[in-house]
Amino acid sequence: MSRARNHLRAALFLAAASARGVTTQVAAQRGLSAWPVPQEPSMEYQDAVRMLNTLQTNAGYLEQVKRQRGDPQTQLEAMELYLARSGLQVEDLDRLNIIHVTGTKGKGSTCAFTECILRSYGLKTGFFSSPHLVQVRERIRINGQPISPELFTKYFWRLYHRLEETKDGSCVSMPPYFRFLTLMAFHVFLQEKVDLAVVEVGIGGAYDCTNIIRKPVVCGVSSLGIDHTSLLGDTVEKIAWQKGGIFKQGVPAFTVLQPEGPLAVLRDRAQQISCPLYLCPTLEALEEGGPPLALGLDGEHQRSNAALALQLAHCWLQRQDRHGAGEVKASRPGLLWQLPLAPVFQPTSHMRLGLRNTEWLGRTQVLRRGPLTWYLDGAHTPSSVQACVRWFRQALQGRERPSGSGPEVRVLLFNATGDRDPAALLKLLQVRGRLADQQNFTVTLDQVLLRCLEHQQHWNHLDEEQASPDLWSAPSPEPGGPTSLLLAPHPPHTCSASSLVFSCISHALQWISQGRDPVFQPPTPPKGLLTHPVAHSGASVLHEAAAIHVLVTGSLHLVGGVLKLLEPALSQ
Repeated sequence: MSRARNHLRAALFLAAASARGVTTQVAAQRGLSAWPVPQEPSMEYQDAVRMLNTLQTNAGYLEQVKRQRGDPQTQLEAMELYLARSGLQVEDLDRLNIIHVTGTKGKGSTCAFTECILRSYGLKTGFFSSPHLVQVRERIRINGQPISPELFTKYFWRLYHRLEETKDGSCVSMPPYFRFLTLMAFHVFLQEKVDLAVVEVGIGGAYDCTNIIRKPVVCGVSSLGIDHTSLLGDTVEKIAWQKGGIFKQGVPAFTVLQPEGPLAVLRDRAQQISCPLYLCPTLEALEEGGPPLALGLDGEHQRSNAALALQLAHCWLQRQDRHGAGEVKASRPGLLWQLPLAPVFQPTSHMRLGLRNTEWLGRTQVLRRGPLTWYLDGAHTPSSVQACVRWFRQALQGRERPSGSGPEVRVLLFNATGDRDPAALLKLLQVRGRLADQQNFTVTLDQVLLRCLEHQQHWNHLDEEQASPDLWSAPSPEPGGPTSLLLAPHPPHTCSASSLVFSCISHALQWISQGRDPVFQPPTPPKGLLTHPVAHSGASVLHEAAAIHVLVTGSLHLVGGVLKLLEPALSQ
């Protein structure tokens, strides 16, 4: 490679990534059905979203949440009060036939698998998840699709006006952002008469506002790890205690294989609450005697999520006396931390279809656009980034060889938010114009810029260490494999800059794509975008490359911002 190519490394950080806030027909006299829908012409979808954005929490409120976390009853009682003011009681939620899922990694994917499996039986499904990637209405889904802008607008204003009308001097009129959306989801699912609702926990479990649910049909805990330490604790055992807070007396719960410490905590929590907790068999065990299960989501780590989803769907069907009645029966006593092993059964054709058809944007997602291939994964914990790296390696091994004569290059686009440790995440990756939906008022641009500069410092420090090869600069196992753009070791006496900070996602994508993405065709980049020597020389390499592989990771908010630009239809 030329000198210009050798002295560049493709680590890009976003200074203004699109982070967001940081969560059966009822009788006519209850809920929101009795409240008129505003007819003002101005009250369209984006007006509703802008009003919703005024409920985003600030740093002061988050500190208050941390102080109150030892008293979950205070938070849940506040949520119950908001629910009552909206026209519902906790008992009304029992009619939703809820599947409640928590975990650190893969809980959203598990929910997506579960919802798609049950939808394949012809059931009308509701699905509440967070965060959204492009539009906030993605958080509330019916039959796998985000509710329409019209439906979102209708239910938003009904709930908003109901809460305004029922306020008094002793209460705050509006719940914070995530609580409002949780309340709204319950109303939507009840009014739209879904057969079941898959509800993903926001953060933790015990103190999460979704834990207002008293009688779910079944609960699930996906893989555990370290995340949200300021709210949940700084050890995986403390986090497991929080996650186990969704267990309910007599309600079966399932978990995947966990490290010994947190698994013991989950077992103890279940025993204290009198919750029957089962350990999921592996997907391999369920495949015995039948053809392999095809998954709609790529990555080896998705097999654990799919195994949990199968148990949740199987249990839900049993307890609803649909397609086979009866209670959950352990297949055999478990020896691991005294947990019984969940049933080993032959997945039905509906289950197979659901697993195969599952889609979940921004998680191990691949977009192929001419010479560019975008690899999108919202991994944001050390263990999930490790899984992302494994998936990225496998995807590269299975790629098609470019027909052009130029180099095959790789680029990393990264950002991290919240209290996550960017140095830990970056070490795994290197060892050597907005919608209202995506506006974030919880941080300032200065704070985000400083955070990105911190990311750049960590990356450059790791670059200087060059302790061992990594996924970027390791030699390819096959001849003629891809070289690394901006990721080859620095030759002597060359520019030491190893990364770039961009002021917004659009500028980063403009630099990476060099106008070669057939869908993403932005206006002419602003003056000065290529004045930095690293940006200028890197642009030449990108322009000549036969293939460009771009890994976007570190934050679901970043992935959502990228998807908004690469897939314009998602914003419509």
